[in-house]
Amino acid sequence: MAKIALRGNPVHTSGDLPKVGAKAPDFKLVTKDLKDVSLADFKGKKKILNIYPSIDTPVCALSTRKFNEHAKQHPDTVIIMVSMDLPFAQGRFCGNEHLENVQTLSLMRGRDFADHYGVMLKDGPLAGVLARAVVVLDEHDKVVHTELVPDIASEPNYEAALKALG
Repeated sequence: MAKIALRGNPVHTSGDLPKVGAKAPDFKLVTKDLKDVSLADFKGKKKILNIYPSIDTPVCALSTRKFNEHAKQHPDTVIIMVSMDLPFAQGRFCGNEHLENVQTLSLMRGRDFADHYGVMLKDGPLAGVLARAVVVLDEHDKVVHTELVPDIASEPNYEAALKALG
């Protein structure tokens, strides 16, 4: 369990992020087209998992826009936005914003992702949604960088995530 904050107020996660050097836990998440995907569907690609509470919050929306811009410069990398949002909301947001370079995935049928990655908020006003975190994987699904953002209301360190791609 990790201790982070929401606007300075302490909150806790369900566990810890995967360790750098470890093989990333597999997952089953849902695309905007309601298809189940797993880590194997991105085989051979570098991956950035941008994990956050909801696309309908300002910081989550901002991080999606910023990672979409970065994705244009990194065609060998898939940037995956993971949230509790339904695929319809994720698709609507990306469609309205013309964000075509990121892949949104929902925990709609894959709630175990939150436990395997240690990112479920256990207390506080956002209990039951995901903490803000970034996990970078190499093309062999090895964890090369993690960041559990210390305060959920803050943006992740984009530069550190991109630098970890190598």
